[in-house]
Amino acid sequence: MRSHSFVANRLLVAAFLGSGLVCGAMLAVDNVNASENRPIRPVNTYSIVAYDSATGQFGAAVQSHWFKVADVIWAEPEVGAVATQSLVDFSYGPLGLEMMKLGKTANQALAGLIASDPQSSVRQVAMIDAYGNVATHTGANCIAEAGHITGKNYSVQANLMRNSTVWQAMAEAFESAEGDLAERMLLAMEAAQGEGGDIRGMQSAAIVVVTGQATGQSWRDRIVDLRVDDSPEPLKELRRLLNISRAYEHMNKGDDYITLKKLDSAAAEYAMAEALAPGNPEIMFWNAVSLVTAGEVDRALPIFKKVFAIDNSWRILVPRLVKSELLPDDEELISRIVDLK
Repeated sequence: MRSHSFVANRLLVAAFLGSGLVCGAMLAVDNVNASENRPIRPVNTYSIVAYDSATGQFGAAVQSHWFKVADVIWAEPEVGAVATQSLVDFSYGPLGLEMMKLGKTANQALAGLIASDPQSSVRQVAMIDAYGNVATHTGANCIAEAGHITGKNYSVQANLMRNSTVWQAMAEAFESAEGDLAERMLLAMEAAQGEGGDIRGMQSAAIVVVTGQATGQSWRDRIVDLRVDDSPEPLKELRRLLNISRAYEHMNKGDDYITLKKLDSAAAEYAMAEALAPGNPEIMFWNAVSLVTAGEVDRALPIFKKVFAIDNSWRILVPRLVKSELLPDDEELISRIVDLK
């Protein structure tokens, strides 16, 4: 683990180098030697960083035959996104974001970090900033097949690939894709795997999308934050998780419509949620609870019945919701629900 002083010095040096003030900048490094910069984690992989100019959202996605690859992607609202890989130096992520937050372009931030890294020849890094500037580096000593392509508001990069066609397939898939930023990035990832992907196979994958405007609340800023740390089919699992994430977004919208007494709109949202996560009793149960609180008991009862058929534990839960004021304090009503056969 590198010391805080090393990271601070690295940021200082990179900032100087990124602004072109090279003279004397290296004096700021406090005994940084080759051993501290030695690459020790071969997170060879493929990834994408992207910016949605319509929404202001930043995103990044990654897949690798390496455990917990989510650690290599970074994104922050109104700042940018970073992917750092190959013989990885994880500090490119937080330092890149910090430099862009301080006003450096993606190109300046990446140039500074590369110039201050004696092992830059084995790094592969991509950055995108709040102005849509894209900067990418594939070091000369990255393991083949390795390369990258940058386009308007995105960069795709890969190394240790089975075939040299991976990054081109990613670029084409992203540019031709429809849907939100998460969907387009995931399609690019799936295209990479379709071209053979990592020569070692698959193990982990991750995707992150942040809001276009910072709220100061990180849990609200991350629209999508999904990771699969260890799986024989990480992209398929990531796709499944993304669908569930979207299902719960529809659930939240449905709950909002229930509050506004817009029952038809709520039903439509709940239907979309169930379509994305069919058979999920959690989604069905809270749909029914919301309908009861809106006075739509007859519409709720058939849903409760389906849920109880899946798992009787939900039946036991029903009366417990009264004390928490999630269901009305009405013994007759609670009995109608619990006694469903």
